Amino acid sequence: MDANTLKATKHLVHQYSNQAAQCFESRRKKIMKLFDNKSCPDDGWSDEEIELFLHEIAMMDSNNFLGSCGIGERESRFASKIVARRHYNMGHGIGRSGDITEIQPKAAGSSLIGQLSNCMILDLLKTIGLPSLKKCILVPLATGMSMLMCLRTLHNKRPEAKYVIWPRLDQKSCFKCILASGLVPKIIKNFDTGKGLIGCLEDIESEIKNLGSENIVCVLSTVSSFAPKIPDDVVEIAKLCKEYNIPHIINNAYGIQCPSYLRFIEQASKSRVDLFVSSTDKNFMVPVGGSIICGFNAKIVDDVGKMYPGRGSAVPSTDIFITLLNIGKNGYLEYLEKREKLFIYLKTELEKVGAELGGEVLEIPGNHLSIAFAFTQFESLHHKLFTEIGSMLFSKFVMGARIVAPGDTKIISGYEFKNWGSHTDDNFTGYLTASAAIGVEKKDIDCFVRHFKSVLLKVSKQVNQKVVFEAFKAV
Repeated sequence: MDANTLKATKHLVHQYSNQAAQCFESRRKKIMKLFDNKSCPDDGWSDEEIELFLHEIAMMDSNNFLGSCGIGERESRFASKIVARRHYNMGHGIGRSGDITEIQPKAAGSSLIGQLSNCMILDLLKTIGLPSLKKCILVPLATGMSMLMCLRTLHNKRPEAKYVIWPRLDQKSCFKCILASGLVPKIIKNFDTGKGLIGCLEDIESEIKNLGSENIVCVLSTVSSFAPKIPDDVVEIAKLCKEYNIPHIINNAYGIQCPSYLRFIEQASKSRVDLFVSSTDKNFMVPVGGSIICGFNAKIVDDVGKMYPGRGSAVPSTDIFITLLNIGKNGYLEYLEKREKLFIYLKTELEKVGAELGGEVLEIPGNHLSIAFAFTQFESLHHKLFTEIGSMLFSKFVMGARIVAPGDTKIISGYEFKNWGSHTDDNFTGYLTASAAIGVEKKDIDCFVRHFKSVLLKVSKQVNQKVVFEAFKAV
């Protein structure tokens, strides 16, 4: 209801309409503040306020106009009322055929959500570690496909170039995005600093000199990764990129939840960072399907948006919009603080497991998200034992823990990766990785540690029985 409508209710409910008017006015001020500031609210809104706002926004889409008649092939029609309710009757999506960031004429409401989501994310990122950031867009693509979009955009600017210099990261999508974009990866080996694995700067510079900077599309570095990998030295890589005039993309898939990683990127931007990409589901606790493409120069981000063919789903933008309105900036900061504390707690609990049952938590101070627990007590045993540990954990509904066993080889489109999962060709002891990511609860860690201990006890018993049996056979 607007002010005139409320005024008309006075002769029906008398002076009580004034109280209602005050309530409506306070909600209107929240909405106006959101429009005026184009920023994430400090404090979250109630579910009822958000749903009311969404229903009002939905009325801005053409399929919800009173008396509208659609005779085109794409008119936001819903065969199922369940689907219609799930999407608040907004089905037109965002963008136009030539630009994912353009306003969709049939969908002012959906477009408004998309634009506000971008503004709210930008404001939040500036607050938690990226004050120099100029623009970000939320696209309805997961991280790998978004990096592909970035690579294609840079290749358009350097059509004669074909190589992407990539410090090794054993995660398929970040490698396959290079191949899918029609480019040639030049894989840089990681070296062990004694405190984790990192891409070798000398090898990066040597590859630049060998290939010639004019033949290189970009360097694709990584900040967020599974232990024992630590963030690539993006600050020094950025200096190399500036010196040799080579674009620089950073894979920051789940690094938004770690402000120290954002500060690395901010510092690197003083030299050269063209784009970086982060996942929505990993950082904002929403369903898989979106990612955020960011840059310190608005034009390059706009160019990526223009690369997107066709309209896109508005679902990822709506999910982020609802989430940030719900928790607010302060709520998100609380999640980050809680995550940091639980990361320390997870590490401490795993160290206790190691002291009690054998094994060792690797000291990797540069990785603030992932922890590696090495099975030093089983070092000489067969590869199958390590995979058994993973299977046993999975059977106990422990999700997300990864077992990395020595000797695994993975071939992706003809490229061989020895010791797949470990980020290195060098020999190592099998290990487990576990993360304290945003949204994790203490009870999750306690449950995991309890099951992990029971699995280690069972495996140790099996190993001891086998040792006794082998000794008996030898006699």
